[in-house]
Amino acid sequence: MSKSVSPLAPKSFPALPAIDGVRIATAEAGIRYKNRTDVLYVTLPKDTTVAGVFTRSKCPSAPVDWCRKNLSKGTARALVVNSGNANAFTGKKGAEAVKLTADIAAEAAGCRASQVFIASTGVIGEPLDATKFENVLTACEKKAKPTAWLDAAKAIMTTDTFPKVATRTATIGGVEVTINGIAKGAGMIAPDMATMLSFIFTDAPIAAPVLQALLKKGADKSFNCVTVDSDTSTSDTLLFFATGAAAAKGAPAISLPSDRRLKEFRGALESLLTDLAQQVARDGEGARKFVTVKVTGATGATSAKRIAMAIANSPLVKTAVAGEDANWGRVVMAVGKAGEPAERDKLAIWFGDIRVAVKGARDPEYDEARTSTYMQGDEITIRVDLGLGRGEATAWTCDLTKAYVEINGDYRS
Repeated sequence: MSKSVSPLAPKSFPALPAIDGVRIATAEAGIRYKNRTDVLYVTLPKDTTVAGVFTRSKCPSAPVDWCRKNLSKGTARALVVNSGNANAFTGKKGAEAVKLTADIAAEAAGCRASQVFIASTGVIGEPLDATKFENVLTACEKKAKPTAWLDAAKAIMTTDTFPKVATRTATIGGVEVTINGIAKGAGMIAPDMATMLSFIFTDAPIAAPVLQALLKKGADKSFNCVTVDSDTSTSDTLLFFATGAAAAKGAPAISLPSDRRLKEFRGALESLLTDLAQQVARDGEGARKFVTVKVTGATGATSAKRIAMAIANSPLVKTAVAGEDANWGRVVMAVGKAGEPAERDKLAIWFGDIRVAVKGARDPEYDEARTSTYMQGDEITIRVDLGLGRGEATAWTCDLTKAYVEINGDYRS
């Protein structure tokens, strides 16, 4: 399995500030490999609210089932994440492993098991030995600290080549609040409600139903617009925790999604989620190019998004980008197969700001040399205008290289 860092990785990582009451620890539990950090433990203060969105796969993991069951209670005190084993397709043993993990974490955090949220990532179909958490989580509770954000992001990596972190600030009622987020994902990425794993934290005092509304809308604009290989994980989990600590600084409690004081916070959250989603695409397994697909002129936003995702998910489009070939014929193919309204003779296609096709044929001003030079860059934008309406959407993906096959061919080896 390749260990080289993606050429699309950030040159540096932001320093995420502490969020009052949030403490973080990581550990080695030997979940799949020895001498590898594979556990993340986060302890949260009393009255922390929580929201979440999860995979809509019909074969969800045991941790997804657990989180869904407890989400309605609206409060959280701890988060436990392991890498190396997804605890998916593991039957009753999987459910028992989640319950044991929650019991161990609850004892360490001094809370109810139903207040522990759990996520797992890694190989599907292999039982998870939750007894490996028994001493580990108690030790994590003792050593947890408020600034170990980068360590947290590293602990949940599998085939990722770099940790994914982001931070934003916003004001609510004139009081500054912080939003921090981490994510993991590089393969099996075509989220259907969330990315593989992502965890967001804020000190804003926001009620759980409001948090849920903010998260769902934000996910639809970010994680649900990114794809690496068109495969939706059994484990997709996006959780959002709000400690409410900023209330001590005068931040007002927010109990309605329509509260106008949320405007800046909503924008900051959506910016952070988009940042993390794009980092996932930039770390696509074997990726060498980051691809933005923009669709305009569709009959509606939903139609535009389906067409954008059809282009972004196309192996033929993605391999053409890998080969630095501006093959707009493959883009035409993807538009046509999307099953959405499209008229061949109204279609126009651009690579970057170079229009390569218009009115159902190659652009008469097409410049092969200029287009070839553009395709050699590491960031490629494909734009399609359908000429039918005002619907538009954007999707993010990466190219498809031989390294993707090598990474996934060796995944269980």
